[in-house]
This record gives sequence, structure tokens and C-alpha cells, in this order.
Amino acid sequence: MTQEPLVRDAEVAAFREAVLTKLTYAVGKDPDHAFDHDWFEAIALAARDHMVDHWMDHTRQIYRKGQKRVYYLSLEFLIGRLLFDSLSNLGLLEVAREALTDLGVDLERIRLLEPDAALGNGGLGRLAACFMESMSTLGIAGHGYGIRYEHGLFRQAIVDGWQQEQTEHWLDFGNPWEFERPEVIYSIGFGGSVDTVTDEAGNTRQVWWPAETVRAVAYDTPVVGWRGASVNTLRLWRARAMEDLHLERFNAGDHLGAVAEVARAESISRVLYPADSTEAGQELRLRQEYFFVSASLQDLLRRHKNMHDSVLSLGEHAAIQLNDTHPSIAVAELMRQLVDLHGIAWDAAWQITVETLSYTNHTLLPEALETWPVGLMERMLPRHMQIIYLINAQHIDSLRAKGLHDFDVLRAVSLIEEDNGRRVRMGNLAFLGSHSVNGVSGLHTQLMRSTVFSELHKLYPERINNKTNGITFRRWLYQANPQLTEMLVEALGLELLDSPEELLRGLEPFAEKPAFRKQFAEQRLHSKRALAAIIHERLGIAINPAAMFDVQVKRIHEYKRQLLNLLHTVALYQAIRAEPETDWVPRVKIFAGKAAASYHQAKLIIKLTNDIARTVNNDPTVRGLLKVVFLPNYNVSLAESIIPAADLSEQISTAGFEASGTSNMKFGLNGALTIGTLDGANVEMCEQVGAEHMFIFGLSAQQVEARKRNGEFSAVPDIAASHRLNDVLQAIRGGVFSPDDPSRYTALIDSLIDYDRFLVCADFDAYWNAQARVEERWHDSKEWWRSAVLNTARMGWFSSDRTIREYATEIWKALE
Repeated sequence: MTQEPLVRDAEVAAFREAVLTKLTYAVGKDPDHAFDHDWFEAIALAARDHMVDHWMDHTRQIYRKGQKRVYYLSLEFLIGRLLFDSLSNLGLLEVAREALTDLGVDLERIRLLEPDAALGNGGLGRLAACFMESMSTLGIAGHGYGIRYEHGLFRQAIVDGWQQEQTEHWLDFGNPWEFERPEVIYSIGFGGSVDTVTDEAGNTRQVWWPAETVRAVAYDTPVVGWRGASVNTLRLWRARAMEDLHLERFNAGDHLGAVAEVARAESISRVLYPADSTEAGQELRLRQEYFFVSASLQDLLRRHKNMHDSVLSLGEHAAIQLNDTHPSIAVAELMRQLVDLHGIAWDAAWQITVETLSYTNHTLLPEALETWPVGLMERMLPRHMQIIYLINAQHIDSLRAKGLHDFDVLRAVSLIEEDNGRRVRMGNLAFLGSHSVNGVSGLHTQLMRSTVFSELHKLYPERINNKTNGITFRRWLYQANPQLTEMLVEALGLELLDSPEELLRGLEPFAEKPAFRKQFAEQRLHSKRALAAIIHERLGIAINPAAMFDVQVKRIHEYKRQLLNLLHTVALYQAIRAEPETDWVPRVKIFAGKAAASYHQAKLIIKLTNDIARTVNNDPTVRGLLKVVFLPNYNVSLAESIIPAADLSEQISTAGFEASGTSNMKFGLNGALTIGTLDGANVEMCEQVGAEHMFIFGLSAQQVEARKRNGEFSAVPDIAASHRLNDVLQAIRGGVFSPDDPSRYTALIDSLIDYDRFLVCADFDAYWNAQARVEERWHDSKEWWRSAVLNTARMGWFSSDRTIREYATEIWKALE
């Protein structure tokens, strides 16, 4: 017997024994009477032990080398399930599978029991998760900071076609991956007043006396990189009241009042993105953002002072990345801690702040580029408003001293918006307080310079830079699509798993090989059958795996234009009914995504999707040619089933509105062809993959901007020029898909006609024609699968390892 099988046998035996030990002594169950969830917990704990060994080694190495630390502040971390992710990155997946088979346990069945961690919503949170994994893979000393949401966003149910928000209970069985750190607690203040205190030497300083204080308690999750070489930390904060029970009130019979402070404090970490349509909702969002930022900055400053003599060297040893505008209060909070708590002079503190902080912008939408009412800020964070006023005054004064007196320019770069009620511009605050401000695709960065930050860019022309987003191939190829991964390794060698960025291009010659294209199509069919089974199980809808799977899965928002896809769906439905003998390509239109709880239009689009699905799926005229599916509760795990099965990826946002997108990369990596606008990272995909292997349509960002400038938002001319579009709109408006309530979509269609903000009607005919090119390519099987193989082959550049390497070398200076 050779040495290698002996080693493998020993690894399997050791893991089997580790699982049994955890089952007995940590879970407290006898193997003969253990439930599936008991096995899941035991397996997770056994895997976690392996992670901890690497975690401790990596942490010691960071201290020994004095590595620069990167702190990644994000309101979301959409990490999904961790069992297969961790086992795969540790190189233990097959070892675990074999060990559990010996115990009569099916690892695939156990895998399904793990809930997705409800710590994010969409692309922002998934990007943060990919970035954390890439930092570990590259050996960067990375620390993620966020909030440990008890219930996340919400669990989406579909009731009579409508989205219904239900409480997400992802922590009901605990979380075996995390370590509670009850000794790591920080006090977070709100409200109160600020006093000016003068010492004996005549020096003055500001003292904030908060009216309310809550505690932030740390929970750590190890994040393992590829091959387990490095393990970083995701530290999430849970909000706790200073006192768990007001005993005097309780004994006086005021049982609810006795825990009122607990409910108020713990509401901070209960739900992601509480509705902000009310003043109370706005206040809670601001409390959330300040809560996690303050705790994180206190924590990293404590760690820095433990290693270094003074906070004056913070910028030399630490980099703090703000993931979007949510953590931008960090500018004022870092100034407060440096000046008020550490006694650093104002100018020196400002230099440290700018040197340490960097800001990633993820949106140009005004409603997403946060502003807070000055009154709310003064009431909740009075000391921070003083700091913001002072930063703003010095900023404006310095511009005037340089000869800039243009009122419109000064108003545009001010931290305070005066037009519609005085509000604090958090994007401008993040810009001024950071040494680097980056966009997440080439087009997005260009638009940052020319639109939302145009005047600031003119003043600081070197500050804005681009870092196009990426995805971790370990999650979105190796784990999500093991059949395709095995096929690629067979073609390109095991080295592919360690260097996909460089080696995937080697797949290009295989696109010309009929046998490889056939094998590629067969593995896709395997994934489609698996997804068809999920759809049938969850929705009772039978779909044909041989049909084209036409997929749009993402957050429901008007600018992402699910409505445009639906208009095409109706037009296709009408065309098939009119000409059933035509050689139509059988299609399954697959939708998924959540709408914000208070976003009425987005929720109406979900209802319309389900109304169209009900009509189409029950019409015998189109049976076998068109099906429409809306899969509820879209999350990372569902994405891992949908993406490998997609033939066509819908990336159809209005040009200039999508900052980057990452689902486009995930679909492309798995060989789906993209139909899309020249928006976000679609532009770079076009450059890498080749426009001939995508279906590009629609107005460019420049054309959209021109329409905006000219106020051309009426859809009347577009509808008049398109009989097909007019027929579709009249069918929806007239109640064809809502016979129970014929006027349900009247307002939706009327508003589209009167003010087509996202130019759905303007792009409709171009979209229809692009879809016709899709059908033509699908009929040419050789060319379709050639393009599919080349999409996979040319996606290496979109690895998050490449993105993080750029951040680390150009912004953080954190790679040795």
C-alpha cells in the first residue's frame, strides 16, 4: 500500500473520530439517537477546529511580522452557508464525505440543513464576503466589521402573488461557526449634550455626555482562505442594554417597563435595513450605522495601541475601508476618538483620519447616497455634528483662501445640503475624510467623476480611482458547480484550482472541439435538471430542462428593469399565441429577488411577475414553449443552484445606474451568455469576453444622460413607434393578467407612460431585437456552446483575488 492512501485513510479516520467526539461531548447526543441537525452541528464544530488551528497560526504570524492590518467596515456580509465553503477551502470536503459515509450520514442531506446567515441583502453584502475570503487567500491581515443581525432583512414568502415579509430565524439553533467574546465589550453613546471643559493650563476640550448608552458585544467568525493557509476574522457586533433588567420597576409590577431599555437597545442589531419611511425608522438606521462604526473603531484603536506606542502611527499600520456610504460616520467618529479620547491635536487627527480611511462608492442613485437630517444628527450625535460643522468650515475656508468663491461650487462640495431641508451629505463626508475614493467599474468611476462627485473631483483630481469588482471562484465555480469544475480540471490540470485568473484562458482552444462543447452542454443539462427539481418541489411547476433557462435574479428595483423583462415576456407570449406554428425556442423565464419592505413599485412588479406566470403557465396554447417562474426568498444558497443552470443571464439595467454588478460575472464564469446594456461591469465583460459572445442592446450611458438633461422621460413617442410595445402595455393595463382586479396595474402603466425614468419603453424594441438574436444563436447549437465555453474561459480577470490585490497594492499598501 502506498503512502498516499495511508495518509488519506488516517485523515478520514481522524475526521470521523472528531465528528463523533463533537457529537457526544459538544452536542450531547448518542450517534444512535442523533437527529440530522445534531450531525450538522457536530460536523461544523469538527471543521471549525481545523479552522481554529490555522486561525491561531495566521494571527501569530501577523503579530510576528508586524503586518499592516486592513479593516473592512460593511453593513452587510452575505456569507451564505459555510459548511461546504469551509471544508472545501480546508481541502477536507472529500475526507468529510468519506468519513460521514462510514457513519451512515449523507453529507449532501446535512448540507441543506444549514441556514444562510441573514447578514446581508444583495450584491453589496456578497461582495464583502468574497473580499473577506480573497483577503484570507492572499494572506492579507484582514478584519471584517459589521452587525450580527438577529433576523437579517426578512424571509420572503409569496402569498397570492404578493411579497410577504416574514421574520428570518437563522439563529434558532445557534451558530456553530462563531465565537462569542463576552470580554470584548464597548460602550456606544447616543444623544445628550456636549460641554466645553478648560483645564488648569487654559486648554479647552469637548466632553460628550450621552443621554443613552448601549453595549456592543463581539462575535467572531473565522474566514478561511483557499488551502487553509490563512484565516482572518469577521467580527460582528450585537447590541445589548447596559442593564438586562430594571429590577426596581419589575418588582413594582411594571414588567414591560423593566425591559423597555433592553428592547430599545437590542433593536439595533435585530433587523437589517429597517424601513426608513418614518422618523423612528430613520433614527434606527442611523443608530445602527453609528453603533457598529464606533465599536469597530474603538476595537481597532485598542488593538493598535497594544502593539504600538501611539495612535499617531495608525495610518502606517492600519487601513480602514468603508464599504459604501453606510459607515461614513467613521470620519467624524475617528476624529472624535482621536481628539477627545486620545488627546490628539485637531490637525494631526485629521491627517491620521485621511491617511487611514478609504471609501468605496457603490451607487449614484440619490436615494442611496445617504443624507441625514441635521436635526436628527444634532439630537442623536451632537458631538459628531460639531465635528462635521468644523470639518466643513475649514474645508470651505481653505477653498476661499485659494480663490474659489463660486457659490454654486461651494454649495455642491459642502457637507451640508441646504436646498430641501438641511441635511448632512454622508457621501461628501466620506470623500473629504478619505485618501482614496473608488468606484467599482470603469463606467461607474467615470460617472462618479462627471456627476455626483464632479466638483469634488475637480478639487481633488487624484483621489477617485477604479477597482472593478470581482467574485471568488472558490464559491461561485468550485463549490456551486463541481461538475463543471471537474471538467475544467480534466482539461487544464489541477493547477487551475490555485491559479484560475491565469489559467482559465487555456480553455479557449477547447471551444473549437465538438466533444468538449457537447460535454459542456451535458454538464449544464445536469444543473438544469437539479434546478427543475427544486422548482417543482417548491412551486409545483414542471419545467423542461431542455428549454432555454432565461434568468434574472437580483434585488427588485426599477433601475434593474425587471419590468422590461416582463414586457418582453408578455410580448413573447402574445407572439406565440398569434403564431403557434413558428419554430419558437422553448424558454423558461426565471425571476428571483426581494423588494424592500416599503418599496411599493418593486412589490407591485413581483405581483405582476406572478400574475403573468399564472396566466402563461396555465395557457395550453404556449405549453412547452414558455414558462414563467418566480422563486421566493432568493439567497446565496439558491443562487448556487440557479447560476450553474442558467443559459441566458439578464443584465439589463438602465445604462449609468448599475455601479458594477457581480451576478453578471457569476453567470459568465459558469458559461451563461449575457444579454445586457453597456452598464456597470458589463462594459469590462464586453472587453474581456468579446461583444460577439454577448447580446448588447439599448441606450448608452451618454444617451441616457442626454435624455435626462433634455427632460425626455415621456414614453409616448416610444410607444407610438412600437405596435408590439403598445399591445403589451394595453394588455397589462386592461387587466388581461389581473382579471380579479382589472385596474391593478393601471397606475403602474400610466406612470411608465408619463414618466419613464428608467427608459424601459425607450429600450424595449432594442431589447426585443436582442432577444431575437438570442433565439437565432440558440438554434445554432455549435455557436451557442462555443460562446458559452469562451465566456467561462475569459472570466479570469473578474476574480476577487485580482480586485483585492489592486486594493492592497494601490490603496491599502498591505501586500508585502
